[in-house]
Amino acid sequence: MNKVEFIDQNGSFTLKQAQKNHTLYFPLASEKGLKSSITPLLGGDSKISQNSFILEPVSIENLHNNRSTRNVWTCIDGKETISLTGQSSDYDRDIAKEKQHDQVTAGFMWHQLERTDEIANISTSITNFIPVSANIEVMHIRLKNLSNHPRRFSTYVAVPIFGRSADNLRDHRHVTSLLHRIHTTKNGVVVNPTMTFDERGHHPNHLHYYVAGYTGEGHTPVAFYPTVEEFIGESGNFTHPEAVFQHYPGYSDYKIDGREAMGAFRFEEVTLQSGQETSYIVLLRITEEDTNIEEALADYSTDTQIQQHLEQTKQYWNNKVNVRFETGQADFDQWMKWICFQPYLRKIFGCSFLPHHDYGRGGRGWRDLWQDCLSLLLLEPTQVRRMIVNNFKGVRIDGTNATIIGSGEGEFIADRNGITRVWMDHAFWPLLTTKLYIDQTGDTSILTEKVSYFKDRQVKRGTAIDKEWKEENGSQLLTIDGNIYLGSILEHLLIEQLATFYDVGEHNFYRLRDADWNDALDMASERGESVAFTCAYVGSMMDLAHLIRVYASQLEDQTIQLPEEFETLLSQDLEVYDDYSKKQAVLQKFSEACKHKLSGKTIRVTFAELAVNLIEKANWLREQIQKTEWLSEDENGWFNSYYDNNGHQVETCHTNHPKMMLTGQVFSIMSYVANDQQIQSIIRSADRHLYAPECGGYRLNTNFNEIKMDMGRMFGFAYGEKENGAVFSHMTTMYANALYRRGYAKAGWKALKSLANTALDYGTSRIYPGIPEYFRADGKGLYHYLTGAASWYLYTMLTEVFGFQGNLGNLILYPKLVAEQFNQQNLAQVTTTFAGKTFILTYHNPLRKEYGDYVISQAYINGIDLPISDDAYATLSKEKIEKLDSNSIHQITITLS
Repeated sequence: MNKVEFIDQNGSFTLKQAQKNHTLYFPLASEKGLKSSITPLLGGDSKISQNSFILEPVSIENLHNNRSTRNVWTCIDGKETISLTGQSSDYDRDIAKEKQHDQVTAGFMWHQLERTDEIANISTSITNFIPVSANIEVMHIRLKNLSNHPRRFSTYVAVPIFGRSADNLRDHRHVTSLLHRIHTTKNGVVVNPTMTFDERGHHPNHLHYYVAGYTGEGHTPVAFYPTVEEFIGESGNFTHPEAVFQHYPGYSDYKIDGREAMGAFRFEEVTLQSGQETSYIVLLRITEEDTNIEEALADYSTDTQIQQHLEQTKQYWNNKVNVRFETGQADFDQWMKWICFQPYLRKIFGCSFLPHHDYGRGGRGWRDLWQDCLSLLLLEPTQVRRMIVNNFKGVRIDGTNATIIGSGEGEFIADRNGITRVWMDHAFWPLLTTKLYIDQTGDTSILTEKVSYFKDRQVKRGTAIDKEWKEENGSQLLTIDGNIYLGSILEHLLIEQLATFYDVGEHNFYRLRDADWNDALDMASERGESVAFTCAYVGSMMDLAHLIRVYASQLEDQTIQLPEEFETLLSQDLEVYDDYSKKQAVLQKFSEACKHKLSGKTIRVTFAELAVNLIEKANWLREQIQKTEWLSEDENGWFNSYYDNNGHQVETCHTNHPKMMLTGQVFSIMSYVANDQQIQSIIRSADRHLYAPECGGYRLNTNFNEIKMDMGRMFGFAYGEKENGAVFSHMTTMYANALYRRGYAKAGWKALKSLANTALDYGTSRIYPGIPEYFRADGKGLYHYLTGAASWYLYTMLTEVFGFQGNLGNLILYPKLVAEQFNQQNLAQVTTTFAGKTFILTYHNPLRKEYGDYVISQAYINGIDLPISDDAYATLSKEKIEKLDSNSIHQITITLS
């Protein structure tokens, strides 16, 4: 079995015979909007949105059966015809004879296929990338004559142009081709559909889709085949096109309407001497610009220009990924480069647009907005403040949030069709990210920023419709006098926590509603409860209380102004807390009062009162969970995570068939609901029932052996797939994070290491470097690249493992490294940024002690002593950081003994 081999210090890698794995795909994109996927045979697709695909949309199963994709052919001496990408009817036969030697080499946003054909005596290299400054996918092709005599080569490019919405793959495929207006230019084929097809209302089309080409010297094609029919012929197909095999002359200066379009053309024949090479450039573009295409592509028409754009692209993304880990494990360190890169992919692709991610219509979800900020705070913090502030515009006054998210920052779209789903975990993530921002920067002033609340038809936390609201009213909450109501970020955080506290079920835990983090728990909306995320909110309320106290300590005025409607939620009556029906009544009263508009009247509350209120609520919940949800199994045990739609606990410790879920353990540990004895029991139980190193680590749940129609679709999935018992990278990483927070570094590293080892074992995971959404029962990684696990893995490695963490703008250095993470020189190192300064943090562990056995004996920055507290952590104050030179690299050296 071939393995992935890293070839530099920026995560670039090579994989031989990658084409033998038909589920491999790789992302290419730019921040301008073009998004592509590419396979080892150059399959995949390319698009700027759900409605604008230049290549035919593909799902994972299309990768091995779809030939309607990028291809390049060459005819040698007028006799032998070869596909340079391997997409030919002869390829399977040749590969079986081991006469084809393929290799993929790739790095951030670039992909290179190298092939040697011993039968045809040629070698080829095809590099695909998307420049950082343009919506263009570039194919740079090099063709070399390996024979010992001169030969003539006539080269064809063949790229089918889909030129419409993904919806039209099945919906009116032929009818939408009738909208195509196709013409050739000097350098390519252009498709400009007359309209976008939608039976709910058609719209004029403003996009141009085109495929253009040049030789490496800038010469244009000599003939064109601008429709599928003209290229493949009546009896041919994409793997044996008649235009190539029968040498059709083609066209120039040609127009035709109403056909499936083909970006196909032929270059002038060239003669290559033995060992001589020629090159070609192919450009795929989507644009609204109705300009001269030759002029628009002039900067991409020669080998020299393409090489410059490729180097700029490599440099741009290498600079973006500005965190570098150096441990005793070189492959792991390079793999971490991809972990750091994946949040950028999620920001561009959202949760759609890669072959496994064939759902949704693009964009990101609410959770994604906040978790992507989490990683960007560590990688690229300068833009995050604005992003956080704008994201709060999606919060409703009832504590829920918009679920239709626009393409621009702070853009949220009103639901026009009915009541959208409510995910009960959504109020958890904004505070988590905001707290990290404040810890990284010390900028508590963000809490005073005023933004609007989101408004649409959905009211009363998704249980009713506001019949008075009309679309023309806009999507911002108004007061009764017609003004847009603006509330502080702190106020938004408060309403999310307070309203959720009263949205409880019959066991007095937070209602599951339509789902929590686990989208597949979607069939318990009436009586389902999420104990797991009730635990999470315990931690949230404690964190918010702490932030309020810190913020208040910086102010003279010790009060905050809140809408008068909030007063209902500030009850501190234990009689109300103990009775779930009274809690529901409080929520009903509040929701009714603010379902359409706010009164505009306000109350003043002291910060001290708010903090105490939140702490009391959190403590009450903690005690309730401890009283009723701990399940004992001999000396082990764990917390029940859920109640189903029949009001029953979902988990059980019955020895003949234990039922355990990871989610409840993660948040009980992370939020300090679990005590130390319980954490140790949870670790033992998770190792006994959930740990499966052969498939990546900790499964999301044990096999319940039932289809729970009272809980969610996950129980209909095959066990070991997706949410039903797969090793879900995101939750495993959060489990590790929780363990590190509580001081259980050895157990935390076990979880992180299992994920990394499985991902890096290509023979098992069958994926390129990075972390997938999950590993199935046989260890294969699925739903690669677009997972929140990457943000959490980076966050955990940097802030917990290396202990490089902010605290109100101060830098705390609190290592939790285990012995095996130090190299042969007993060093572990990370390069990263903080507060606009670049640091290299080096830990020296000369005696190679384990975590728990070592203390910090020395700490320096640039040779100057740093203060050490409790022998456990060193501190660099915000004031000292601000005085450091922004253009220098600052060395922090810490000795462990």
